[in-house]
Amino acid sequence: MMFLIAGEVMFFAALVSGFFVLRLAAPLWPPPLQPRLPVFVTGLNTLVLLGSSIAMLGATRAVGRGERSRALRRLALTAALGILFLAVQGYEWTRLIEYGLTTSSGAYGGTFYTLIGAHAAHVLGALIWLAVTLTLAARGRFLDGRTAVLRACAIYWHFVVALWPVLYVTVYLI
Repeated sequence: MMFLIAGEVMFFAALVSGFFVLRLAAPLWPPPLQPRLPVFVTGLNTLVLLGSSIAMLGATRAVGRGERSRALRRLALTAALGILFLAVQGYEWTRLIEYGLTTSSGAYGGTFYTLIGAHAAHVLGALIWLAVTLTLAARGRFLDGRTAVLRACAIYWHFVVALWPVLYVTVYLI
């Protein structure tokens, strides 16, 4: 699992490095006439994603205590918050495209959608893994102490969540 996380860290480090290379080479960032990013809404959405990490922590603790129904509720809450996060991002993207920020808007639009899109794809992948984990939990799979799937899912979920504030600050605030 740690090799996967290490690979993901390198992947996103390369994307962020590319972002900074392009940004520092640009005379103005963001370029004139480009729409401003929705900092406030995305900040609230960041809290949604951070809340999902707290819910996942509660789920893993509940499994450790043998509280199956609580674990199921917390896993479902984690998934719901992750879905909400992606839905808000999808809405934001729709609005930004309507205002003219596209992948063909130059380096600004291209790097925005590459970085944020890569993260969204990882959240979606983590949600699929979470759905499998939730199904296994509903079938009582983790009651016998075999929790490796849950632990791996939780580690990956926490990684994807922890990555988001870095991207938010880098892309939206700096």
